[in-house]
Amino acid sequence: QVQLVESGGGSVQAGGSLRLSCGASGRIFSLATMGWYRQAPGKEREMVARITNSNKRVYADSVNGRFTISRDIYKNMVNLQMNGLQPEDTAVYYCNADLRRYSGGDEYWGQGTQVTVSS
Repeated sequence: QVQLVESGGGSVQAGGSLRLSCGASGRIFSLATMGWYRQAPGKEREMVARITNSNKRVYADSVNGRFTISRDIYKNMVNLQMNGLQPEDTAVYYCNADLRRYSGGDEYWGQGTQVTVSS
């Protein structure tokens, strides 16, 4: 059974910081590309940051330099440190575990956590 448990969302003023965390099972964490996606009202879900099991990272241009994705290998968690938050970062943020590179693999999503940034 796949479980992705997210935490760390909240409301901050522009320029503030938040740290999102996502816990996964050991099996999922060790095999999957983990990522954070976000979806604002009326917009499509977009990739924010991803990290492979070989620790390669990809960031959306809009957050590059402000956000940092990382793995805590001892806690089976992926974190997203968000600094310099801006109102345009307001969205529901979803944790993602992507196993589609494996034959028969699936993609899994957390429940989402709200991030709200005020001016």
